[in-house]
Amino acid sequence: MKDEGGRRKAAVSWRRTRGLTDTPFHYCPGCSHGVIHRLVAEVLDELGVLEKTVGICPVGCAVFAYNYFNCDMIEAAHGRAPAVATGVKRVLPDRVVFTYQGDGDLAAIGTAEIVHAAARSERFTTIFVNNAVYGMTGGQMAPTTLLGQKTTTTPAGREVSVAGFPLKVAELMATLDGAVYVARVSVHSPKHILQAKRAIREAFKVQLDGLGFALVEVLSACPTNWGLAPPDALRWVEEKMIPVYPLGKFKVPEEIS
Repeated sequence: MKDEGGRRKAAVSWRRTRGLTDTPFHYCPGCSHGVIHRLVAEVLDELGVLEKTVGICPVGCAVFAYNYFNCDMIEAAHGRAPAVATGVKRVLPDRVVFTYQGDGDLAAIGTAEIVHAAARSERFTTIFVNNAVYGMTGGQMAPTTLLGQKTTTTPAGREVSVAGFPLKVAELMATLDGAVYVARVSVHSPKHILQAKRAIREAFKVQLDGLGFALVEVLSACPTNWGLAPPDALRWVEEKMIPVYPLGKFKVPEEIS
């Protein structure tokens, strides 16, 4: 391509999505939240729904998500994002509503909220970030912490006899009749990032088509609390997390299958 003066123009290979503000992320080096934010923002932008989207922030590492997403955002009490999303979607059914929640926010204090929202088939989308640890508060054991995984509250590793088994959220949600789309993805490699974006797009498409509740679980790296360098943390996701939390689509409506 050439400009009006006949000079060759460089091809544009990357640009910031309109779905994100220009505020720098506060996340630790190697944290996957930034990648997941971008995927959600890109999908909302590409679907042309930014101006009518309402996101619900969690309590956790993504507590400042309202600074990053370029759409209307609401801060919810710990674990209560599904309740807030339910209210917004019912009062403003033309809006695109999503919750963005971590494993402590969704799978611990907010377990009842998300289970009953799905059982009612509330028509919003949940992005569930699973990094197998409490990130913001110091690296304590989460409901998703792996057996044998060392955390600040399980220095010898998680034991079944004391803490039970890791909670498999995607599998649990897929058993609920009201959940119409449930998938688990990862962002530890370029290939998997592309797969994650497709799943997030499908989850929002479920909402746009009025089909019911959709959830995408995203396996995420937490180098700081795992005590690993960022490249090693990505390998840990692949070698340790995925065998426990297998990737795939657990429930897909016929309309998009």
